[in-house]
Amino acid sequence: MRKKCFEFVRIIYFIRGQKVMVDCDIAELYGVETKRLKEAVRRNLDRFPEDFMFEMNEDEFENWRTQFASSKSDQILKKMNLIG
Repeated sequence: MRKKCFEFVRIIYFIRGQKVMVDCDIAELYGVETKRLKEAVRRNLDRFPEDFMFEMNEDEFENWRTQFASSKSDQILKKMNLIG
């Protein structure tokens, strides 16, 4: 059990002064595609607080990417068409 908690903590990031999780990590936790997670949230916006989600701008994303330089950030960049 302790290992699973540790892994969960590793996918929480500090952005804009808030603890956040990246959409692809949440989708992985639920076993769905990121696209489907976003669709579900958009269909049910009234169930979430106003500050439930935000999109990082390019500067924030680049800062996040360099701090956590991982293959996961490159995968996210590809999905966002920010890299080739």
